[in-house]
Order: sequence, then C-alpha cells, then structure tokens
Amino acid sequence: MLRIDAHQHFWKYDPVREEWLTDEMAAIRRDFMPQDLQPVLAKYQFDGCVLVQNGEPELENDFLLECAAAHDFIKGVVGWVDLLAPDINEKLAKYRIYPKLKGFRYILQSSYDRALMLKPDFMRGISALGENGYTYDILIYPDQLKHTKYFVATFPDQAFVVDHLAKPNIREQKLYDWKRDMLTLGHFENVFCKLSGMVTEADLKNWRKEDFRPYLDTVVEAFGTKRIMFGSDWPVCLAAGSYDEILGIVQDYFAEFSQSEQADFFGGNAAAFYKLR
Repeated sequence: MLRIDAHQHFWKYDPVREEWLTDEMAAIRRDFMPQDLQPVLAKYQFDGCVLVQNGEPELENDFLLECAAAHDFIKGVVGWVDLLAPDINEKLAKYRIYPKLKGFRYILQSSYDRALMLKPDFMRGISALGENGYTYDILIYPDQLKHTKYFVATFPDQAFVVDHLAKPNIREQKLYDWKRDMLTLGHFENVFCKLSGMVTEADLKNWRKEDFRPYLDTVVEAFGTKRIMFGSDWPVCLAAGSYDEILGIVQDYFAEFSQSEQADFFGGNAAAFYKLR
C-alpha cells in the first residue's frame, strides 16, 4: 500500500500571489520546489505526495504539471479552474492528456459570497468535474460548513475531500459549532477529510499536541478511518513546526489504531480517493 502525503505545495515565491503569508509566516517567504521536499518524504518513508494548487490563475496548473511530469514521487495534482466559467467543459477537456491531474480546488474560503458553492453557475462547474472524472477539494472556513451539507448532498456521486478539517479555530479552542457541522458532513459517504493544516490554525509558536486531540477525535468520529487522510500542508506547516513535529502529532494520535487503519490513513485512503499509482 502506498504511503502518501496527500497535501503539499510548491511555489516560486511571489509576494503578490503569496500575499496571504503573514508576518508570522515570514520564514516561508521563499521558493519551495520538488528538490526541497523529496528528501523529506524519503526520510519518513513516504512513497509520494499529492501536489495542490496555491494560486488561482489557471497558469499555475502548467507549473504544477511540469513538476509532476519531472518527478515520479508526485503521484497526483490538484489544480485550479474557473468553475464559474461558461466554457468549463472546454477548459477541462484540455487537461485529459495529463494522467496525474486528479482533481481541482477553488478557494471558497476567501469568497465574499459565503454561499457561493450553492450558486447555479458554481454547481454547473461541479457537475462538469464529475462528468470528467475529477475530484474536488473543499477549502472553506467553519462558517461555510452550514452551506456545505447542502452542496455535497446535491452531488452524491462526486468525490469530495475537505481540506484542513475546514480550518477550525484551534488557537482559541472553539469546538462546538464546528464539531456539530462536521459530524453532519460525515454522514455523506462521498465526502473525505484531510487531517492537514492544523498547526497553522493553532498558536503558531506555542501549540501543544493535546490542543489537536478534540479536533482529531471529531474527525475520526465523523468520517471513520476509511475517509480520512494525512496531509502535511508542507511548506505552509513550516511556519509552525518541522515536518517531523507535524507528522508526530498524528503518529502519536493514531499509534493505538490498528496497523491496517494506520496504513489507510497514511496513504491507502488517499490512493483510493485520487486513484494514485
């Protein structure tokens, strides 16, 4: 079974495109490329990774696909496409020649319209993804979860994965509303969840492993062990800790789970979701 880091990024640092990197994250305001990650994955015995888009221009897809073509350890790519575009099917058609392109992500978390996912044009875009066999990564904040249950219910055959646990406020240990909504979302069998991006929702410099336990407990309760996957969110995670520290959070948590459950979490589920080889 493949061992997969299901969420990471590469970029040639652009201060305009990466304007979301706050002063707290100044340490990662630089280039991060495949040659930087490959030895890290090898050190921790990962067979490969899923490379996820960072910026919204479709032009970034070319960069991501070039990286994937040049490096076998990049097993899949999640790109960006304008899901609201009238010619969405034509846009998707040009990507059929790229077998490593597995799905797409739209940065809903920063949308002024918090219910954009429910708009007819956006839903038409999601329908096109399904027709073309692509997955969809859901990038949202907790306030958007109340819309997400209606969104995923509309597409029971579409493969969805929630990135970063929907970004709960771990720094302030806000749990109740997020937990209620995640438990509801977990009822939909076509929805998975990435246990990724947790440290950057916590106190970047003072987090403790126990800060994450109630959130990990909730996700396992909601999605079980067959619909969750590990993602480091490298290099964003480096703003709050080393790869070893980020991996250690979930290694410690899942240490008491069965070997097969751990294998699913650390790669099997991601390989099945994204159809990785």
